[in-house]
Amino acid sequence: MTDLQASLFIIGGAFLVGVISYNKWQEYKAKKSVERAFSGSHDDVLMTPGKAPGKDSGEAPPRHEPKLFESELDADALPRDDLEQSAEQQAIEPQLGNPAPAQAVRKDLPVDELIDCAIPLVLEAPVRGDKALPALQSLRHVGNKPIHFIGEDANGEWEPVAHGGIYSTLLAGVQLANRTNPLNEIEYSELVSRLRQIADDLGAEPDLPDMSEVMHTARSLHQFVIEHDAQLGVNIQSNGAPWAISTLLAALTRQGFDVRPEGRMVMSDGEGGLLFSLSTNASAVAETTSRLTLLLDVPRVAPDRDGYGAMVACARSLAARLGGVLVDDSNQPLADVQLAEIAGQVDAFYREMDAAEIPAGSIRALRLFS
Repeated sequence: MTDLQASLFIIGGAFLVGVISYNKWQEYKAKKSVERAFSGSHDDVLMTPGKAPGKDSGEAPPRHEPKLFESELDADALPRDDLEQSAEQQAIEPQLGNPAPAQAVRKDLPVDELIDCAIPLVLEAPVRGDKALPALQSLRHVGNKPIHFIGEDANGEWEPVAHGGIYSTLLAGVQLANRTNPLNEIEYSELVSRLRQIADDLGAEPDLPDMSEVMHTARSLHQFVIEHDAQLGVNIQSNGAPWAISTLLAALTRQGFDVRPEGRMVMSDGEGGLLFSLSTNASAVAETTSRLTLLLDVPRVAPDRDGYGAMVACARSLAARLGGVLVDDSNQPLADVQLAEIAGQVDAFYREMDAAEIPAGSIRALRLFS
């Protein structure tokens, strides 16, 4: 080996060691920056979701405008002031013309006549739940629409069909719409065919509504879902070095976030529901990230949970700890005035849903926006 070759070999080795050392140093800095961010003992408004930010003081809560994520719709999906309540209610009100059951069905039952096509099965004689259940359980879905059954007992009360019960009438309910699509003609035809088979087995006659009326109601309800399928998110962009994901996720878990099986991190509302989720915007193999996104599924969170306020409080706390800034999709900083405007839109959005008798976060809303 000549002196030149030896020199080049030494220089190359030194360069390689330098690159490796630099990368290790960057990883160390990313990890330590996250550890320092979460090492403080100060109180965290983001980690107490039951407490709306700013409501302890005399001033209005700090409402913050995130970027707007559209779910199969454009920005107009958020509430419009000129939308009349009467038109809204007319659009989603069932127009099936079904014979009304002997007694109104309770709202907490799995068949909901506002969002389901309810089909009575008139029995020739009372039937036991033990006999009916095997037939009813054979029909759970048509397409991606769930089907439920309830029965009217000897006291005229409606309840889910159960072993030991005796029922004079059964009521089938198929969900008319969800986020994906409305109930369509093929699904309805399949439902009718299979209901007839069940009715024959149980000695019953289905009182079927006209298909055209069912399709009209399903499309109207799906239009409501489209217009109110709003998600709000806020980004946190690093002001400097990226953050170490493994250290970040571990710290967030200790601070109250839950990791779901599919990998999402979510903040619970304390009662089994979700307030918002968090994404690192990085691939599964990435070690660092420079951007976090918090996302609120607006129609699935009840107003009294103040999911929007909690999400923004969380974003502000994370930004302060990690050395980041709240930005929109174009990486422009989010000003307080923008955030306040979105807060007003969220309030109007909730009022619209209440007027339509589908309150955000209710069982109806959770079923429709699924």
